[in-house]
Amino acid sequence: MIVYKRALGRSNRRRVALVSVVAAGGLLLTACGGNDTKGADRGGESSVSATQNARNAGENPAPGAFNDADVMFAQMMIPHHEQALEMAKLADGRASDAEIKTLAEEIEKAQDPEIQTMKSWLKAWGKPESAEESMPGMDHGSGGMDHSGMAGMMSDEDMEKLKAAKDTEFDRMFAQLMIDHHKGAVEMAEDEQADGRNATAKKLAGDVVKNQSVEIEQLQKILDRL
Repeated sequence: MIVYKRALGRSNRRRVALVSVVAAGGLLLTACGGNDTKGADRGGESSVSATQNARNAGENPAPGAFNDADVMFAQMMIPHHEQALEMAKLADGRASDAEIKTLAEEIEKAQDPEIQTMKSWLKAWGKPESAEESMPGMDHGSGGMDHSGMAGMMSDEDMEKLKAAKDTEFDRMFAQLMIDHHKGAVEMAEDEQADGRNATAKKLAGDVVKNQSVEIEQLQKILDRL
């Protein structure tokens, strides 16, 4: 069972603390990793490009030590990004605002590679893609883990409303829901920056904070004029 707690961080910003609660005899994610630190600092290269280059060269895509915060960041950000992709794909045939359409395309182009990147880290670390799979004795046949409590995640009801909307109604709803979704991703990434250990994971977290903060401002401007 994973419990998500909201807490006040420095500068009075809210942060999401991800706490794993595991039954007796359960899994403990230890601060471990390969000894190879080659490529841990790739300068100005993006974390996605660095991971792709490492995979192509047969290297560890996330070299160096890692801890439970790094693992949890990847396991939680993957479904978070996947929902953003689902939202972005709905813009085709529903959105009427040109800027919304363009931004939806940019979200797809940015977040799909990041999903593949984080999956490659977990594979290299010997960890499952889903936090649910880390929990011994959990029923995995019930249709998947409920991520509705994760910061910024849309409910099924919100998704159905977005699917049913068109034109300006869709544009407004998409902008507001994506703002909330991005804010959740930024909070999760800031937690990774504070608590993570792996340099590659922390770099991607920094990319998420930077890029999605810019998109939040852009979406808010769109929302203000619609």
